[in-house]
Amino acid sequence: MFSNLFKEPNSLFYLLGSIVLIVLLQFITIQILRHFGKNPKYLIDKKGIKRISYPIFILFLALLVRLEIIHRNLGINEFTFVIRKISTLLIIFAITWVLIASIRIIKQKVIANYDVSATNNLKARKIYTQFNILERIVIFILVIFAVGIALMSFDSIREIGVSIFASAGVAGIILGLSAQKMIGSILAGIQIAIAQPIKIDDVVIVEEEWGRIEEITLTYVVVNIWDKRRLIVPTTYFIEKPFQNWTKTSSDILGTVFLYTDYNLPFDALREELTRVLESTDLWDGEVNNLQVTNSQPQHVEIRALMSAKDASTAWDLRVFVREKLISFLQKNYPESLAQTRVFIKNTGTKK
Repeated sequence: MFSNLFKEPNSLFYLLGSIVLIVLLQFITIQILRHFGKNPKYLIDKKGIKRISYPIFILFLALLVRLEIIHRNLGINEFTFVIRKISTLLIIFAITWVLIASIRIIKQKVIANYDVSATNNLKARKIYTQFNILERIVIFILVIFAVGIALMSFDSIREIGVSIFASAGVAGIILGLSAQKMIGSILAGIQIAIAQPIKIDDVVIVEEEWGRIEEITLTYVVVNIWDKRRLIVPTTYFIEKPFQNWTKTSSDILGTVFLYTDYNLPFDALREELTRVLESTDLWDGEVNNLQVTNSQPQHVEIRALMSAKDASTAWDLRVFVREKLISFLQKNYPESLAQTRVFIKNTGTKK
């Protein structure tokens, strides 16, 4: 098969020359990428260079294999068709790999400018959500196109492909009926990326569970519940059903504490205690401090303490802290003002 390789010096020369050319091209490309990687204004960095170097090497190798002059001088003309097909598939694979790696490099470069852990992280969460979902969408489309182009490179499969495209209407109906839920989930994922009813790290109440949005894919959403459980919800849920989003427009949130006391409680004293408690903790952001009587019943009055915090988690801790301190204050200073049930016995006096 490769008998001419060692019989003719030119064959060995072309083989070695091909190897040297590939190595040289790879070296020059990596050096150029490293040069751009030193400047922070460019997208690529050291990790990006490592990601993109492998598919570039495969691409150079596939392009070099297609050169007819190398085939002839290596004495492998009888395998030209097979080698060309293999090189075509390698080119498609390498280009797809380069595009996917480039998308991920761009994504990492963009989201690196935003800090999700910051207090006011609304914009950062928007960017994270959009890029995470759009990345999956684009990669999914690229893979589908790559597989389709690879299959269409074969003449026999191309004829089948043409006939399939000719009957795309019927195929679309069949596909829509058989994969309606899956397509609906993917479309819901795209809609979430655009309209953003939820974002990464949003605080939500779903199915009466309090948690944070941990991951958003094209077909499902992962909610990290407060007790470390994970609630897996299809993306269509957030399009079709109502749910609570506590951080839709901002991270700051109001917290409430309800107390039920007797009518004889001095409200001004409790209001002063609420202010003292809030000022004693870093959980309060200093914005909202209010105490109101919101309802009255025959047995008790309802008092609502309203306070603000920088985010939902802090608001929860603040509510627990304030509730405990206010109850302790009432127990210590006004124990008679705790809610109680009174029974009046009226002595009518019976005549003998």
